[in-house]
Amino acid sequence: MNPLLTPFDTAPFTKIKSEHFMPAFLQAIENARKEIDDIANSEEEPTFENTIEALEFSGQQLDRIASLFFNLNSAETNDSIQEIAREISPLLSEFTNDIILNEKLFRKVQKVFEKKDTYSLTEEQNTLLDKKYKNFSRNGANLQEEEKKRLREIDASLATLKLKFGENILKETNKYQMHLTNEDDLEGLPESAKDAAAQLAKNKGKKGWLITLDYPSYIPFMKYARNRALRKELTIAFGSRGFHNDELDNQANVIRIANLRYERARLLGYKSHADFILEERMAETPEKVYDFLKEMLLKAKPAAKEEFKELSEFAKELDGIEQLQTWDGSYYSEKLKQKLFNLDDEKLKPYFKLENVIEGVFTITERLYGLSFEEVIDVDKYHPEVKTYRIYDRDKKFVSLFYADFHPREGKRAGAWMTSFKPQYKLKNKNERPHISNVCNFTRSTEKKPSLLTFNEVTTLFHEFGHALHGILADTSYPSLSGTSVYWDFVELPSQIFENWCYEKEALELFARHYETEEPIPMAYVESIKKSATFQEGMATMRQLSFSFLDMSWHASDPSGISDVKKHEVNAFKDTMLYPINPETCMSVSFAHIFQGGYSAGYYSYKWAEVLDADAFDYFKEKGIFNREVAEKFRNHILSKGGTEKPMVLYKRFRGREPKIEALLERAGLLKKTA
Repeated sequence: MNPLLTPFDTAPFTKIKSEHFMPAFLQAIENARKEIDDIANSEEEPTFENTIEALEFSGQQLDRIASLFFNLNSAETNDSIQEIAREISPLLSEFTNDIILNEKLFRKVQKVFEKKDTYSLTEEQNTLLDKKYKNFSRNGANLQEEEKKRLREIDASLATLKLKFGENILKETNKYQMHLTNEDDLEGLPESAKDAAAQLAKNKGKKGWLITLDYPSYIPFMKYARNRALRKELTIAFGSRGFHNDELDNQANVIRIANLRYERARLLGYKSHADFILEERMAETPEKVYDFLKEMLLKAKPAAKEEFKELSEFAKELDGIEQLQTWDGSYYSEKLKQKLFNLDDEKLKPYFKLENVIEGVFTITERLYGLSFEEVIDVDKYHPEVKTYRIYDRDKKFVSLFYADFHPREGKRAGAWMTSFKPQYKLKNKNERPHISNVCNFTRSTEKKPSLLTFNEVTTLFHEFGHALHGILADTSYPSLSGTSVYWDFVELPSQIFENWCYEKEALELFARHYETEEPIPMAYVESIKKSATFQEGMATMRQLSFSFLDMSWHASDPSGISDVKKHEVNAFKDTMLYPINPETCMSVSFAHIFQGGYSAGYYSYKWAEVLDADAFDYFKEKGIFNREVAEKFRNHILSKGGTEKPMVLYKRFRGREPKIEALLERAGLLKKTA
């Protein structure tokens, strides 16, 4: 019996074998196809219920299997799963197109859409109807047969290319190791980082220390290692992934993806891929995105240049560095930060034991939203390191299942993300509750110390749990409008606002305790954390803007003239560049957010959402960061609503007005720096 084809609530991970996936996919596609055919071929007059709702709840079995599979492909992959992914992705793309390009089905949806004023639909039902109609009209339902055929070819190719892009980066990341046997090469590294490197070497049967391109290994070395030549080697190894003109090279993949996206957009009647994407975003058009980015650049550039000058002078004074390079940035920034604020990660880390930070996240969530967390061991997991929790509300009613997966492994991609194994929705008078997951890559505990987080890792954990709350507290009728199923430039608001509590004394007192003595974090450190919050914010903003400009350069115009990826990239960075160009590295070929994930023509969303989160958190600060009334407003108007209404409508309902960009500029210290 195939466990994936037997009805289940929680994912039966321990029963699933790789060979179960392909038969399950094929059967689920067949079942979903029958459901679609039943809707399309029905003799009944099309209505909202028998067409739109029926379509919404079709293919649920396939959706569950796909979510399990692709989450595993990110967090616990292997050669077998990657092979299945390559095989199944084009089939899923073809099936999606079979729905979108089904003439009979589209005519039924269109009929309901044209008669929508005659129905008494709720706001959420109206949104669902609009979304379903646009899903057809924006994706080729009105094309001629020959054009539909080409659209299918493009989508199948894109599915395969995106997978290949990600596989190449994972392989590049895994194959690099810096094996050190001379302890002098580790000069400057904190004991915790040395212990972790020694443990990595021991795990691989080697003597000495291993440094890898996984963030918990890479970042401490870049931040603390005195050996400049080794920092350079590591920077180039990290920045040249997918840029070696070998079988793992991504240059051709990037160019092909960009061109296929452009061709697809043109086929559908749009000027560019960005025009197609942004039609369904708060920003609406590439012009508005560029206006926003240029406004931020105008405010950030003077500050960034001043900060870079200060850092360059500091490096020269300290070590005689004539020209600051990318491999110097983290190292000297950390040294300067220590000098200015008497603060460094090694002082802070003992107060941020992973388990305590998790407890802090849960306690803050309980104070804000009345949720309680119970760790459970009766839920199947895809890896022994994963922790599972049942979440309850104030009335002890079950709210969500939560999976937490916090450490790097060979089969796990880098970075941090929130995902879902089951969405929230309402069906047959039952509110189906979600199964949400956070996946991160934090430093492991060693034989000498528990897992201690840098402050940046603390904010990452809070960020991802903010996304998780968007899923956990979802309370909508339809799965495609639930949780994080919102406009892409709105999705970062719940995550980024939650980071703000990391900087507040009231919040830090709840969980920042020394892992050995249980002493609370000294208030002098808390003050330093707050003061350092705007440290090099101009440079940080320029970095984010550079990624956004690069993203738009690939997607907001015709990319057919691009033959040299590096040359194109340098041109995209021209207004945001602070460090000298390094010919050996290339950002685009490992820019998974836009070439593998869902951020194409959307990387600006991070900065856009910072405006929202700064403005929203101002409201909390006005009333008190644990104010129940403001928290309930945020829960009821933002977190629980998902994509049921337009984001600005929801935001104004919460805040009483539109957000102000000044809130971000003031928080970032950019108002006074540019005044």
